[in-house]
Amino acid sequence: MATVVTLTDVAAQKIGTLLSDEEHAGAGLRVAVRGGGCSGFQYQLALDEQHEGDQVFEHDGIRIIVDEMSLRYVEGSTVDYTESLMGAGFQVENPNVVASCGCGSSFRVKDEDPSCGTSV
Repeated sequence: MATVVTLTDVAAQKIGTLLSDEEHAGAGLRVAVRGGGCSGFQYQLALDEQHEGDQVFEHDGIRIIVDEMSLRYVEGSTVDYTESLMGAGFQVENPNVVASCGCGSSFRVKDEDPSCGTSV
């Protein structure tokens, strides 16, 4: 299977630093989608271990873990890390998004009805 999610160089470096401590040995970056927000879905990024049913991809030596249900929503996405005066954090650039809320914390993809708090 092709890589579903990629990382920018900056994101890969930041995640590599976070994974370098012993507490996270063997972990990777979990990229998931959960219901919520005014546009229907929200991203969940976390350092995590692989679980049954997960797909695992590798980018620059970083394991990217995606659960089966989130695959269709994040295919082709790129995770970036940005720093600005407003703060720092990871952002997901997703070509599947057709609408997002004003604050940018939730999104909707094609063929999904807009809703508030939909569970995935």
